Amino acid sequence: MRILFFTHYFPPEANAPANRVYELCKRWVKNGDEVHVITGVPNVPTGRIYEGYKNRLVQTEIMDGIQTTRIWTYIAANKGTIRRIFNYISYMFSASVAGLFAQKPDIVIATSPQFFCGWAGVFTSRARRVPFILEVRDLWPDSISAVGALRNGFLLRILQWLEGKMYSAAQKIVTVGEGYEEELIRKEVQAAKISVLPNGVDREMFYPRYAEEKIREECGLNHEFVCSYVGTIGMASGLEVVLRTAKLLKDKRRDDIKFLLVGAGAIADELQQEARRQNLDNIVFLGRRDRRLIPGLLSVSDACLIHLKKARIFETVLPSKIFEAAAMAKPIICGVQGHAADLVRRSNAGICIEPENAEQLCSAVVALAEDSALCHTLGQAGHEYVMQHHDRDVIAKDYQDVIMRTCKRIHAHQERTVRV
Repeated sequence: MRILFFTHYFPPEANAPANRVYELCKRWVKNGDEVHVITGVPNVPTGRIYEGYKNRLVQTEIMDGIQTTRIWTYIAANKGTIRRIFNYISYMFSASVAGLFAQKPDIVIATSPQFFCGWAGVFTSRARRVPFILEVRDLWPDSISAVGALRNGFLLRILQWLEGKMYSAAQKIVTVGEGYEEELIRKEVQAAKISVLPNGVDREMFYPRYAEEKIREECGLNHEFVCSYVGTIGMASGLEVVLRTAKLLKDKRRDDIKFLLVGAGAIADELQQEARRQNLDNIVFLGRRDRRLIPGLLSVSDACLIHLKKARIFETVLPSKIFEAAAMAKPIICGVQGHAADLVRRSNAGICIEPENAEQLCSAVVALAEDSALCHTLGQAGHEYVMQHHDRDVIAKDYQDVIMRTCKRIHAHQERTVRV
């Protein structure tokens, strides 16, 4: 198969969407497919272009056999609304043009978050007369409305109308969990059009290992119990709760517990400044780190925090951080309600708390810090569950089967139409 893949995010960017697309495409190439990715210049989340890249009209590179075309976009940091929308729309136009000049594919795939990327897939698939698969990894624009990033009702209604049209244009919709599937059906998408392929984990990268003491020293950690959050520190993360929890721990004189926040995003600087103002030296901010360093950082963690704001739309989400933490046998504190909490309970991988509840987060981290046997039990249970149900090699193969069936079904329909 020759696959043309549109994605707004791609390595060396290290967020979940970039990693997910890269890991899938790398495996498809290994299994014999030709994969061409059209993306932008790496700049997420700060809006500063990574070293070694320039925001040119077109530039190409090969990454692990993946043909990668980087197109010009209006660069904007991962915060605010208007500039980010310009960023998304500029990607849609530039990517659509690049798709017209790419070698003709057998199928086009486009992935959210941000559905203007999806519309690039719609335009290209129609122009090239090939099937289109839409990945729904985020219910956009619902998610940006939930965190208050978009309050203009008229603009929101336009985006929702475009969302429905995009779903109708896809021959197949691939999503990551039953929660998304339920929401899509509620939005009147036919159930037969939807395939659920869960998030997975790279078992060659994430596995149980001894703590790397050099990393502990570099992070300023001694022998404290470390609860880590690794990921985008954006408006949806709700990580203000960590500051309130750190204050509770200081009041309880629990100097044996520290939070480690790894990542960048819209509220990262604000949180760091507030922590400094309150003298919360039990929070360590590391900023953005290369994806290859994440397993080492998780190795020095005693528990992992998974957290999003308390909003109904996030009850559909299954953060990829759950699978990476579990694969490394780390107990999880899950501050995400709905399907994420159900998975953590079902796998016995951690403790579930109410999102944005500092008292519950404080109780959970203290309970784990005082019970190493509980940490071990939860970590092992999560590891076994993820290895059994969320191996990325298996998921990539299942996805290939979906691609093949979609192509065959569309081609068979076209042949019947020609005969008629």
